[in-house]
Amino acid sequence: MAQDSSSNRPMPQKYRRNRTKFTKEQLKILIDTFNQMPYPGYATRLRLALEIDTEEPRIQLWFKNRRARYSFQKRGEQKEALESSQDPGQDHLPEQIPHEQVRQCRTIYSRSQLRALIKAFRKNPYPGIHCREQLADDIGVPESKVQTWFQNRRSRSGVQRKKKIPDESFGQGQG
Repeated sequence: MAQDSSSNRPMPQKYRRNRTKFTKEQLKILIDTFNQMPYPGYATRLRLALEIDTEEPRIQLWFKNRRARYSFQKRGEQKEALESSQDPGQDHLPEQIPHEQVRQCRTIYSRSQLRALIKAFRKNPYPGIHCREQLADDIGVPESKVQTWFQNRRSRSGVQRKKKIPDESFGQGQG
């Protein structure tokens, strides 16, 4: 145990609560309630906590996470519906949109692309849109990928400065 420097008493270690795992029956009750009211009041959360035998803060957190996931899925569905409605011959929105979000594959850069990106980063870690577009044309990737690469590199270089690791240590596999 760690020692408290002011009184030489052992300090309790931080306790990390285990992840809450709801049963199928509990999830059914929570989902049914969420479909009726995504923002339940304190009294409703207490009733649910008693009904499924868990603590009210776990119920509150479940609803918060569910609302976040629901809004994330809705955005994806709207985007997919818009894209599919742009296709010729489709004048209506799709009936059923899959619930899984499709994540883009990791971008793999060649050595020459990485050299160009690193050289540009050393010259200016915050390039403007025109510089990014030119770099994207030069190395043959979309500008959005170049922008993401610079964001990731700035984030990693901040961590690197704190840890004092040489710059070449993370030159591979950005994306």
